[in-house]
Amino acid sequence: MGNPRRLASGLLLWLCLSLTALPALAQTLTLSRLADDAPAREVVTGALDARFAPARNDVIFEADTEPRWWRVVSPVDVDAGLQPHLVVRAPYQNRVTVWTGDGSPMTRGLFGDDADLAFSARALAFPLPGGVRAGQPLYLRVQSVGGTPMPLSIESLRSVHRQDLEYVTWRAMVLGALGVLTVLALGFCIGLRERSYGFLALTLLSQALFLALAGGELRSLEIFGHVPGSDPRMSRVAGMLAVIASNTFLAFYLDLATRGPVILRVLRACNVLLGCMILASLFSTSTLVPRVGNLVLLVATAGVLLASVRGTLRNERPAFFLLLSWLPMMLLTAARVGELLGWWVGPAWLIHAFPLGFALAGLVLTVGLADRMQQLRRDRDHASRLAAQDTLTGVLSRTAIIEQLQREVDLAHAQGTPLSVVFFDIDHFKRINDEHGHPVGDQSLRLVAVRTRGKLRKQDFLGRYGGDEMLAILPDTAFDNALVVAEHLRAAVNNRPLTIDGRAIDTSLSLGVAQLAAGETFERLLERVDVALYSSKSAGRDRVTGDLFSQPGDA
Repeated sequence: MGNPRRLASGLLLWLCLSLTALPALAQTLTLSRLADDAPAREVVTGALDARFAPARNDVIFEADTEPRWWRVVSPVDVDAGLQPHLVVRAPYQNRVTVWTGDGSPMTRGLFGDDADLAFSARALAFPLPGGVRAGQPLYLRVQSVGGTPMPLSIESLRSVHRQDLEYVTWRAMVLGALGVLTVLALGFCIGLRERSYGFLALTLLSQALFLALAGGELRSLEIFGHVPGSDPRMSRVAGMLAVIASNTFLAFYLDLATRGPVILRVLRACNVLLGCMILASLFSTSTLVPRVGNLVLLVATAGVLLASVRGTLRNERPAFFLLLSWLPMMLLTAARVGELLGWWVGPAWLIHAFPLGFALAGLVLTVGLADRMQQLRRDRDHASRLAAQDTLTGVLSRTAIIEQLQREVDLAHAQGTPLSVVFFDIDHFKRINDEHGHPVGDQSLRLVAVRTRGKLRKQDFLGRYGGDEMLAILPDTAFDNALVVAEHLRAAVNNRPLTIDGRAIDTSLSLGVAQLAAGETFERLLERVDVALYSSKSAGRDRVTGDLFSQPGDA
């Protein structure tokens, strides 16, 4: 677990250092807002300036979709030689119209006919060719989709282009990482036939689609380029699909069906509500839809956080990886939802941290899911070994020895090689149990298994058939050599007593031997060697008897 922890810690450190290096706003502006819409000719002439109410910070925030007027004033002069631009960051589906000093309006949006592809989707940039005088008002008419904070600044064209390049680099890195992780998860899903990777691929893909739609990266594509700037339905649907996919994957990843059924029901209820919100989004652009969706997202986030913390305290590895990867994402999600609900205004770097959190969470979860798959395989292999091994004696179980006999019979027929079997049990084993107790009987079985296994080759197989009966499979061994091996097995047990708890217990074996005949089934071979064993016991025990049909020339 150490390597994934160091990897995630390094990524988090790199993220923090990178975000602190982001440029600050070029200018602190004074904003005020007009509560009601009004004709442009009255607003831009300054006739209604007295009705503008001061706004907090330098961020435009509109909770509803009604057009609103904003007044922006710079406290200092901005030289026209710097080619200044009014920059409205994080516009998403919002449309903004700006009246500059010459009285001519400019309308910008990320999508539709108002999009200016000369700039990145980071912000809407309005040129101020005459510069800005201290105290000179700029009037903005904002058509918002509701609940999207937009920080404002006045920056030089050089600064705008530099930050656009940084933004494009960040977004390309994040979306590229999500794309690569999606392809990897899908490949693992197909190659390993693990549906958990399919859930992860769907989660990553839907998150990447939401980020690209909401952020404007897809606006250059024909299908998205003509989407009306005021129509947020496509990105809302993508966002809610991303949450549904994420809830489904996380419930599967944390095995909430057995480890957190109450939280599972909460997540399923959240998915049902989000499904209803998706249907509502297809027919309405009301701000109520994203507000309900964001509240549902907060509930789902809290549920997942609770499940991951509880699982981590129980030393559950999937929960640890989820907490490691999802905690930054949960905090960023909560911060972003708080912004969208108008509860607070986040720092400038949050626009970068939020999508980067998706990529970081996807990366660590991919590592965590791989770790879980390895653990499941180890558990499965361990269970297979336990199923194939007799827990008392350590030799193969009845099921495993029969399956091995089937394989060896098929191989011997296919290759034309001899195959023999030895079937034996402990003489008077019931008497040992009756006189010394079952614990001594069990220890006798273990010692007999150890002694007899030591007389077999590496390629031979020994299994407990049932009770005190054991079956030895001797590949590439003819009948005469099998008789010799059986005598060695008998001598390994009766040449000296078994010493158990300070008691010497005389023990002997009765053995039957048979060689596979041409075209014979493994069931028929078992019947013949069983008859041979019965003959040894009927003849007085402590002896080896070969099946008559296994004699040379009779097979």
